[in-house]
Amino acid sequence: MNQTRRQLLKSGAIGGLALTAGTAAANARGADADTNNADTNNADTNNARTSNARTSNAARTDSATSASGGVQHVISIWLGGGMGQIDTFDPKRLGDPKTRKAGSYYPSIETSVAGVRVCEHLSKTARLMQHVTAVRSVHHDVIDEHAAATNRMHTGRKVTGTLVYPSLGSIIANQTETVAGVPPYVLIGYPNVTRGPGFLGASAGYLYLTDTRRGPAGLSPPPIIDAARQDRRRALLAAKRDRRSPGDVSDAAVRDYETAVQQARSLSGPDFGRTFDLDREPADLRNRYGGEFGQRCLLARRLCQRGVRFVEVSHNLNFINGTGWDVHNDGILKQHQLISELDIAFSTLIEDLKQQRMLDQTLIMISSEFG
Repeated sequence: MNQTRRQLLKSGAIGGLALTAGTAAANARGADADTNNADTNNADTNNARTSNARTSNAARTDSATSASGGVQHVISIWLGGGMGQIDTFDPKRLGDPKTRKAGSYYPSIETSVAGVRVCEHLSKTARLMQHVTAVRSVHHDVIDEHAAATNRMHTGRKVTGTLVYPSLGSIIANQTETVAGVPPYVLIGYPNVTRGPGFLGASAGYLYLTDTRRGPAGLSPPPIIDAARQDRRRALLAAKRDRRSPGDVSDAAVRDYETAVQQARSLSGPDFGRTFDLDREPADLRNRYGGEFGQRCLLARRLCQRGVRFVEVSHNLNFINGTGWDVHNDGILKQHQLISELDIAFSTLIEDLKQQRMLDQTLIMISSEFG
């Protein structure tokens, strides 16, 4: 990466969310904070604090470590709806819904880091907690509107009527060196303006897909469009382009559109397309990752291996518990299904990155719009 993480934050990345990699020292500080706060902090299920679990391998002092900390890729796991931090990575005393006693919904368990505890449904992650830091200092003041809070967490800015700010992924795409033939930013989830490039333009936009079995829509022509027909279309487009007025040539929107078309052409070949073929991975590894969300995490690793700088992976696109992470009323009765699915995929991703010797270079970030 060209910039240090501090410089990236100064460029307006995402408000109070630090992108420093989790080290042994950071975990020690987290353990102290958890030990000091576990018995004294009252749980407030309505606050807007967002707990973010981020992973990195313990710091190494070798030649691969640069001024930027050695991180070359970010995998951002987005828990849309509002993950409850006290029910996951920042447990407090056990509450009781029947008596309206505030506190965590589930008992907590010990982890591989002394003094640090997590929810009982994060048992696989608990064994890998030496690679994880729970950041409790992230805060914003949007507590009652999911879309506005999502925008704040992705852009670090309030929604305005005059300017659309770029997302964290787009900032990284804009500020880092890219690999030829590879998009710098991939979204595995539904497209949304909060994930977009804003005023940075199309060159900092994302490639997106929602189904790991099909790959990105639009990169490859449908079967009825053969090579000859595709060539005729390109020739027609080139002829139209040659007859543009000077005003069109200088128009930023037109230039952005052409940039997007050129990027799509460069990615439409079989070379990059093979990245989405998860059948190339061992069957036992795919099984360890679990269901569709796990397969998205596996694809995120493959994309980073290919050179993608920033991958956002949305969890629970199809609401396996009926409500997603916005667990009002009966939704909380099946919240453990979400946590367990996250636990399986997240822990496997850490181990897989370590096996691939990529954990030093990859920052995994778990975040949500509010707690």
